[in-house]
Amino acid sequence: MTQRTVDNPKIIASWSLYDWANSAFTTLVVTFIYSIYFSKAIAPDEISGTVLWSRAVSASAIAIAVLAPIAGAIADRGGLRRRFLVTSTAICIAATAALAFVEPGQANSVILALIIFVVANVAFEMGIVFYNSYLPDIASPPKIGRVSGYGWGLGYLGGLLCLVLALVVFVRDEPLFGISTVDGFNVRATNLLVAGWFALFSIPFLILGKDAPGATGKIRIGEAFGELRESFRQIRRYKQMVRFLIARLIYNDGLVTIFAFGGIYAAGTFGMELEEILFFGIMINVTAGLGAFLFGFVDDKLGGKQTVLISIAALSVITAAAVFAPNKTWFWIVGLLIGIFVGPSQSASRSLMGRFVPRKHQTEFFGFFAFSGKFTAFLGPLFLGAATQLFNNQRAGIATVLLFFIVGGVLLMRVDEEEGIRAAVGDGGER
Repeated sequence: MTQRTVDNPKIIASWSLYDWANSAFTTLVVTFIYSIYFSKAIAPDEISGTVLWSRAVSASAIAIAVLAPIAGAIADRGGLRRRFLVTSTAICIAATAALAFVEPGQANSVILALIIFVVANVAFEMGIVFYNSYLPDIASPPKIGRVSGYGWGLGYLGGLLCLVLALVVFVRDEPLFGISTVDGFNVRATNLLVAGWFALFSIPFLILGKDAPGATGKIRIGEAFGELRESFRQIRRYKQMVRFLIARLIYNDGLVTIFAFGGIYAAGTFGMELEEILFFGIMINVTAGLGAFLFGFVDDKLGGKQTVLISIAALSVITAAAVFAPNKTWFWIVGLLIGIFVGPSQSASRSLMGRFVPRKHQTEFFGFFAFSGKFTAFLGPLFLGAATQLFNNQRAGIATVLLFFIVGGVLLMRVDEEEGIRAAVGDGGER
């Protein structure tokens, strides 16, 4: 992308709108509707549903960890970032729509639903790799934190409005427009809502997001692998980025687990019905959006590292409160507090990576960013599923999240943000 795209309001708005578009998938499919529907209606029972869903999330994480750095290197080498973003988005949309037609009780419905979900989730996360790599191109260093915050904030707002639509139109005793409730089709049909939402609102950036000038548009797999190997050999030049990615390798496991199992925990431990969980999700998205937006300015003032540390410390305390919440009212309070700090932890992580990435390795290194978020991301859901199964209690499973926040936070304290920025500028030109 050219210099004219930096801090361009039109480009930033379209980039942020993609966050608005894709957040419907994580909000409705991964966290608040389909995951719960799967555990209640498709899986044999809620405990086995939690375990099976955890394994699907884990399988997705492993696939993304393997594919993201490779795809990032290929995209950088051939200037294929936009093409890969379009392809990943299209696959996620198609697979999400397909989930609507997997009926409970049909032959192999459990394995079919899980396979389709894994395809959709992997495509979604791969799209995020290419999307995130645009951040250093569209935002100047003094504004990168707030621009990342704009995207996360707008994303939570998009997820919020999509949840409202799902609640008003689909998830009710008498759905609007004559939508059938037979075999829970009205709930499964929310996947069609997500697919349409994602398709519609992703269009502006899929059109405006351009590849770097001089891109060949050719897939050079051999050269990309060679460059990837060289990056691994030279990674010591980016010591602070490596320290950050290792820390994120751990604390992001806690975030992934909260997203994947928050709704399941609310339903199984506190007896929330789906409509109440949707309203709960709506309120969490409100607090998360506000947190991401407001902490974007904190990020630009204090730096990404300090913003993430503040968020992780708060999430550790709040997660402990969620484990011991005695009743639904306390869980509501805890959930709203989690929302405030979840957004900043993600947004500031992305902006910190944007500051550490040398320009010539943007997509490739954001592939490493995805790798750090997914390589061990199967551990969080795996630990949660194992603890839930061992103690036959969801509280025991949620308690495992604390370990990831604490260890990740300690490792993040060793990162020198200023040194990491100097290394990126020295190898990639002025940012």
